[in-house]
Amino acid sequence: MDYHKKKPNTSFKQEFARQVHIKEKRKLRARKKGKQAIWFGLGTFGLVGWSVAIPTVLGIFFGIWIDTNWPSRYSWTLMLLILGLAVGCANAWFWIQRERKAISMERKDNDH
Repeated sequence: MDYHKKKPNTSFKQEFARQVHIKEKRKLRARKKGKQAIWFGLGTFGLVGWSVAIPTVLGIFFGIWIDTNWPSRYSWTLMLLILGLAVGCANAWFWIQRERKAISMERKDNDH
């Protein structure tokens, strides 16, 4: 009996072919998108930055306005700065999660 000429399992061949096909589709999709992916990434950084900065700055302005019109023991500027920062971070986190789900669904659809 010649053990060296044993054929590999057909399910192994099918799985290997499927994985090669998936990787090929990913590479073709990456080539097709090209520089678009780079600009998308830079746009994402910009969007995340602005989604944190705007509520923070609004909190500062409203805090200064409250502090000048109704002086009190507590600094409304500091409290609203922290609140604006928290709101901005939550906003950015939700946006990133939504984008992550969309990318995951796109990859899932393209892989099958």
